[in-house]
Amino acid sequence: MSATTAPRVRRMRLSLSKQQALTGYAFILPWFIGFLIFLAYPLFQSLWLSFNNMENLVNFQLKYIGAANYIEAFLIDAQFVPMLITVIRNQIIDIPLILMFSLFTAIVVNQKLPGQGFFRAIFFLPVVIGSGLVVQQLFGQFNADPNQSGPLVRGIDVPTMVLVLGPEAAQAIFDLMNRLSLVLWRTGVQILLFIAGLQGISSTLYEAARVDGATEWEKFWKITLPMISPIILLNAIYTIVDSFTDVFNPILNYIRGLAFAGQFRMGYAAALGWVYFVVVFLLMLVVFWIGQRHTFYAGER
Repeated sequence: MSATTAPRVRRMRLSLSKQQALTGYAFILPWFIGFLIFLAYPLFQSLWLSFNNMENLVNFQLKYIGAANYIEAFLIDAQFVPMLITVIRNQIIDIPLILMFSLFTAIVVNQKLPGQGFFRAIFFLPVVIGSGLVVQQLFGQFNADPNQSGPLVRGIDVPTMVLVLGPEAAQAIFDLMNRLSLVLWRTGVQILLFIAGLQGISSTLYEAARVDGATEWEKFWKITLPMISPIILLNAIYTIVDSFTDVFNPILNYIRGLAFAGQFRMGYAAALGWVYFVVVFLLMLVVFWIGQRHTFYAGER
């Protein structure tokens, strides 16, 4: 290679990397423009509101009180911190269950079975009809509240079968059924993403493993799981956001009640909202950091 060719090749490689970067920026540009137009100012206004107390709702008159709202949230409010801990604990249990069930269902539905399209539609049906009001009304038919003791399964006479075990055992079974019902309801999008990831795995990898005598269990751990690890990370982030903004989330109802249900403590509600946002964001960063360390990207590692 001549001396004049090397700089030309270097410039071509640099140009290719710039083109790839520009392509990535072009994809996120519509979202960024929408964020600046529709979200940036409301977020700033909400943050400023959290350091103020609203004295006049009609004229939107604010009085600056510094960090008093945040101090009240952690040191005075007897409901917020226990409620936050309970929500985090429940989601730490629910999110792995959602991911494992979604992956298992996607693997089963991805097989060449009769009625494959029908079963995919059944699992995605809750996403189509699952608006917040619809879910509340549907679950309300069974007098169910995920935060209370009423099970979603009372309509099938489960209590008569489990009450003989004692009140504590029966309550544990009711809580488990409530949790499983809500977990099943939240898996539609995750199942579709996992199916897309499974269909993107080259069949030649499985054929080579089959020739080498690998079992189905070995193929899952050595091929399927590494190849869909980016989808697992994507689903984990999506599930965190979806779970922490769920219609049954007691913290969101608590904040909504403070702001709009008679008390009109919008400054304090904004402060609680920002505390909740920071907690969820930190949890997402931890999951993203752990996921990145165990995510396999074909062609890069």
